[in-house]
Amino acid sequence: MSLNHQEFLRYSRQMMVAGMGEESQEKLKAATVVIVGLGGLGCPASLYLAAAGIGKLMLIDGDEIELSNLQRQILFRDSDVGKYKAKVAAKRLLKLNPNVQTEVVLENIDRQGLAGLLDDAALILDCTDNIATRQEINRAAVAYSKPLISAAALGWEGQLLEVRTDIESAACLACAYGLEEDEPMMNCSTAGVMGPVLGVMGSMQALRAIQIIAGNSTSDNSQLGRFDGKSGEWKHFGIPAKTDCAVCSK
Repeated sequence: MSLNHQEFLRYSRQMMVAGMGEESQEKLKAATVVIVGLGGLGCPASLYLAAAGIGKLMLIDGDEIELSNLQRQILFRDSDVGKYKAKVAAKRLLKLNPNVQTEVVLENIDRQGLAGLLDDAALILDCTDNIATRQEINRAAVAYSKPLISAAALGWEGQLLEVRTDIESAACLACAYGLEEDEPMMNCSTAGVMGPVLGVMGSMQALRAIQIIAGNSTSDNSQLGRFDGKSGEWKHFGIPAKTDCAVCSK
């Protein structure tokens, strides 16, 4: 997809970055990104992807906005309480960049429901806070060979898992965490979370998505990153594929 004059102006500073340019920007314009969850992760991730010129964002979330969300879910305002997150997010993203198409899915979706939405997707962002849903997203990503970028945060800490299911023999989320589907006792509702930590993780999801779509990713396997919000330090680990993985093993 070629860029028009207004798009050249809008994305000019991004296209000046080494490794980007017009061809990379056209790839972003042609891409569809599926975002599952419009909470503390999905808000910053969707904002940066819309601003960067992703052609279409599919926004999947069946939840309504609550007052307790506003501390970290930066797309929403007091007046949005009680409204659907995905609908409000779509309106705000279009105001930010009217060139971006949005599609709203008001469901807390399972694997079967997600599978029907992935044919044209470049990749998936898992921005959920539910382990069982993450496992379903992972299975769908493996089945459709779509890159998956999953993130989580609790307290001062965050995790970023890049799952290159589009690359043969790369590990999946089940290789990293197993098939555990029981929710942990410690979660945002019981232990809290720092909003800026979610901002860091959601921004990193957007950054990795842009790199993969534009063809600038240097990673050819699955990687886990852990972020310490108190020290500002990252630790990174390679995730080996398990030959007996129940999800991705051939």
